[in-house]
Amino acid sequence: MKILVLNGPNLNFLGIREPDIYGKQTYADLTAYIHSAAAELGVEVEIFQSNHEGALVDAIQNAYGRMDGIVINPAAYTHTSVAILDALKAVALPAVEVHLSDVDAREAFRQVSYAGMACQTRFTGLGFEGYKRALEYLKQ
Repeated sequence: MKILVLNGPNLNFLGIREPDIYGKQTYADLTAYIHSAAAELGVEVEIFQSNHEGALVDAIQNAYGRMDGIVINPAAYTHTSVAILDALKAVALPAVEVHLSDVDAREAFRQVSYAGMACQTRFTGLGFEGYKRALEYLKQ
């Protein structure tokens, strides 16, 4: 099984950006965690991060015919990007939304998820563990 793991804007600044919300672990720590979880579950992952909406749309489209599912943390694009929603709907791959923080307990604008409208489920507020749960979900 091949799963695309997408991370949106500012996740490359984990450990620097608002550590009281996102923790002190770095993006390198996150990718190492995802690779370890994937190995444990016996799935293959391709990880991609971009601060650019179009690059994330391109990555979703490039998953078509190559990947079996998508784990996506669209970050700020969660609340703004119809383009990412449309790309997820277009490729029609099973998708799971992940957020490190509990977005439902934060500002009101963070409680709207366009990308989530094309996802089967979501894991929020679990930190890195949310990615493992998403991989487990897709494996099932």
